[in-house]
Amino acid sequence: MLDLLVINAALPGQEALTEIGCKDGRIVMVEPDIEVEAAQVIDAEGFLVTPPFVDSHFHMDATLSAGMPRRNESGTLLEGIRIWGELKPDLTPQGLKERALKLLRWSVAKGNLAIRTHVDTTDPSLMAVDVLLEVREEMKDFVDIQLVAFPQDGVLRAPKGVELLERALDKGVDVVGGIPHFERTMDQGRESVRVLCEIAARRGLMVDMHCDESDDPHSRHVESLAFETQRLGLQGRVTGSHLTSMHSMDNYYVSKLLPLMAEAGMHCVCNPLVNMNLQGRHDTYPKRRGLMRVPELMGMGINVAFGHDDVMDPWYPMGSHDMLEVAHMGAHALHMTGMDGLRKMFRAVTENGARVLGLEGYGLAPGCNADFVILQASDEIEALRLRPARLWVVRRGRVVSRTPKVEARVDMGNGEELVDFT
Repeated sequence: MLDLLVINAALPGQEALTEIGCKDGRIVMVEPDIEVEAAQVIDAEGFLVTPPFVDSHFHMDATLSAGMPRRNESGTLLEGIRIWGELKPDLTPQGLKERALKLLRWSVAKGNLAIRTHVDTTDPSLMAVDVLLEVREEMKDFVDIQLVAFPQDGVLRAPKGVELLERALDKGVDVVGGIPHFERTMDQGRESVRVLCEIAARRGLMVDMHCDESDDPHSRHVESLAFETQRLGLQGRVTGSHLTSMHSMDNYYVSKLLPLMAEAGMHCVCNPLVNMNLQGRHDTYPKRRGLMRVPELMGMGINVAFGHDDVMDPWYPMGSHDMLEVAHMGAHALHMTGMDGLRKMFRAVTENGARVLGLEGYGLAPGCNADFVILQASDEIEALRLRPARLWVVRRGRVVSRTPKVEARVDMGNGEELVDFT
């Protein structure tokens, strides 16, 4: 007896429909015709079944705080950082936790079952760290949450920045973060990369740094990150997030940089929604997009995933934590609207993100966790076009969210006609 059987399922890259059998929280069978009884049967009706969406870069401690204490009227990164500094003294554990849990309800409904979230460690109380550790534990049956120790004000610039970050790691935070471009000088930025990577190497942890998040074509911290990755033997454990200065760098320099990153086995995380909003703010015309060079990075074999980054906070006033919206923006902004490019965009919010987080048991093969989403779309490209309803969201073989089909009925004088946008 299976716990759950999904019939008439379309899988990514497969033409024929198949069935998925789940038992004890795992996928045990993926076959065209499973002749085993099941306690629950879901008819996917030919719609796409995909592994869950993965948000590889998020800020849960700030989420849903837009307007507290004021709005970011300039829309810039630096004003967002200033507002966050004004807000931090007024944050309460209860308020922060309520906002995080509310956001996670949205996440589950959108099929996001794995999130890497950065948490500010420059607050001497480490209140946000403690709260998100509680949230991680309380939500572990529904979402895999990975916490990054993020020294928002700069690990060397902030008083006791290194000590506070180490305390956060001692409490159980998973990943070492950083923000070298926000240190006082380029030299201090390079030094912060060295210090933080050495901490990660000593503790056996992964690294994920906000790196070169500016329009400065001479920002070179990702080069330092690639060097320290190789020097310390951290290959496969290091992620460079944002990398927006790459959009403005000289092409000759990039031709040297990309092989260094590939040799270091780095991952990269692009945040199309938020960086399209924040970058190029000092430009008149033409205005830069300010995104990392995703097609070129992928062409070098570097794993690139996408993050939502922010939802309704000092840096971004919009969003519903829909990773298909992120991929949709990426396809446009990165000129990746060819069929192969669109499939790569879909992987950037699913399997590529799972590789960044090092998730075990991710996928739709026998032996994988029974975590998946049934979308109201026939394939990945239609899913990107429509950003459709998540009809069923399944976590460890149990349905955790359902959304009715989205349909319209149009009457143009000849009676009602069903429109489903396919």
